Amino acid sequence: MLDHHLCAYVDEHQDRLAAIARDLVRIPSENTPPHGNEQACQHYIAGLLGRIGWQPILYRPDEVPALTSHPLYWPGRDYTGRPNLGARRSGTGGGRSLLLSGHVDTVPRGTEPWTRDPFGGEIEGNRLYGRGANDMKGGVATSLFVVEAIAKLGLELEGDLVFETVVDEEFGGSNGTLAGRLAGFNADAAILPEPSFLRICPAQRGGRTAHITLRAPGGVLTEGKFPTGVLEQVRYFLTKLQDFAAARCARVRVNQFYKHHPDPVPVSVTKIFTGPWGPTEPITIPEVCQLEIYWQTMPGEVQQEVEREFFEWLEAITAAAPELFAAKPQVEFPIRWLPGSFIPASEPIVTELTSCAAEVLGRQPPVVGIEGPCDMYIFHEFGIPAVLWGPRGGNTHAADEYLELDSAVAAAKTLLLFVCRWCGAAVPDFEAVESTLPRSFPRRTGPRSG
Repeated sequence: MLDHHLCAYVDEHQDRLAAIARDLVRIPSENTPPHGNEQACQHYIAGLLGRIGWQPILYRPDEVPALTSHPLYWPGRDYTGRPNLGARRSGTGGGRSLLLSGHVDTVPRGTEPWTRDPFGGEIEGNRLYGRGANDMKGGVATSLFVVEAIAKLGLELEGDLVFETVVDEEFGGSNGTLAGRLAGFNADAAILPEPSFLRICPAQRGGRTAHITLRAPGGVLTEGKFPTGVLEQVRYFLTKLQDFAAARCARVRVNQFYKHHPDPVPVSVTKIFTGPWGPTEPITIPEVCQLEIYWQTMPGEVQQEVEREFFEWLEAITAAAPELFAAKPQVEFPIRWLPGSFIPASEPIVTELTSCAAEVLGRQPPVVGIEGPCDMYIFHEFGIPAVLWGPRGGNTHAADEYLELDSAVAAAKTLLLFVCRWCGAAVPDFEAVESTLPRSFPRRTGPRSG
């Protein structure tokens, strides 16, 4: 009976879920290291929680004792006007506690051409467009909706329910999530509503980002052979990078959650830059090229070994072509080392969340690793079993990012069922509750409007 009423509530109030997601998208919260702009978004969330009887706390991550001395702390970020939010609703006793944790920062809107307002929150059919719609304001909206639903339905949970939204996750921040653990917003298990595409993800890949600068003489008019500048280096480097990727694929032991994946440890070039573009710039052969290389790692790989492998490869390819590399390539790591991490598929949070998702979806959801790094490894480091569960979307980190609204509804149903089963929920008088719902939450009588 309880499960039926919970799912019915989500169906009848799915427009409210879309409205929360749209509100969040319309509040810019771009992360532009070392600064960020998350404060307004956090105040919106604090206001929503306050209206349903929670008492959220806003705090600066760098004011948490022991943060800056912790081994996982990443220096160089400014947290002025960038508060974390944490809140705890105590249970009646006897149940397991659960933490719902998400990040509110997004990558910048970027310079790619958007066909929609990045902060307009436009809804077209089943899609909500905007920066962060998929990563991860749609997921945060799902958690907020579930917390609000529990309050509106008058559900009493036996275990504590903890809610947090953190800052500075993008660009390998992680300090916001680390601060939440040190501030005490912890529980027996955690769910992060990253866009897992309605898959249960108990694992994340790690990631390493390197900035490599190549240099060579350029120009246009010279005696003899026409100059090639840095272009020959770039061509050679990109060819050899394929060998680096192949060697990693052959060597690395693939984690159980990635055995299905066609490319478990990808190596990518994410940026190539040789200089400004346009008629205001002279026509010349470039002398400098900057490349951003991003490669992902399996859980269990160690930073020192990953970097040693990379530098040995780089040294070998440059030594094999001394005529190209009169100047040694410069290497910088602009983002922290992000380790891969996982918990076993037998963990109760994995098996019980899978059961709830199967009930909602009508099929067993895939239990796999997500295709990238995130902050879940912080929870695992603190001994908190954590998984990713969130809706589906597209164009993540790109122009016209979007959230698929029907998947957010399915994610919310699953999460609401799971919270009640995990924490333990008393069955209320649903007829009495329905009669007291405010007009801002009308019963649905027809299909969702676009």
